[in-house]
Amino acid sequence: MPTALPVPIEFHLPEGWLPARPEGFDAPGVAFAAVHPQPDAGFAANITVDGGFPKDGVTLAEIADASVERLREFAESVVVVHRREAGSADAPALAQRLSFSAEADGIRHELVQSQAYLSLVDTEDPHKRAMIRLALTATAAQHDSVLGDFQAFVRSVRPDTGAGS
Repeated sequence: MPTALPVPIEFHLPEGWLPARPEGFDAPGVAFAAVHPQPDAGFAANITVDGGFPKDGVTLAEIADASVERLREFAESVVVVHRREAGSADAPALAQRLSFSAEADGIRHELVQSQAYLSLVDTEDPHKRAMIRLALTATAAQHDSVLGDFQAFVRSVRPDTGAGS
């Protein structure tokens, strides 16, 4: 069952990507997941969205560090390949790329995960900040070919003001 995000968002799924059925995607805490229609070596590239309200004073870098540590609980050889802070003081963001080895359906895969962390103001309480994490996980061989789709997805994310489209 999907988890609710701390603030409502809207986004556009890249062409060809398919929303994952909740029963077919085992990722606790995920609010939304989508899969690429062409798996590589039996592994379907996927985009996941989750988030929460960090404690006051916790930075996006600290949240990203904690994400790396959680990944190390079930993956091997986790390496932070790249990390970059972006955005502004009012709307900070952080992007990082991780490489790791993990088993899926009994097969070991060399995977790459690109993560984007966005800090958004809570629409109900402007003094609170919510964190949204967007992640692309793909095989090392397929990652670069689906990265543009993920970047377009990240650029499409907006707070959902309920104004309708």
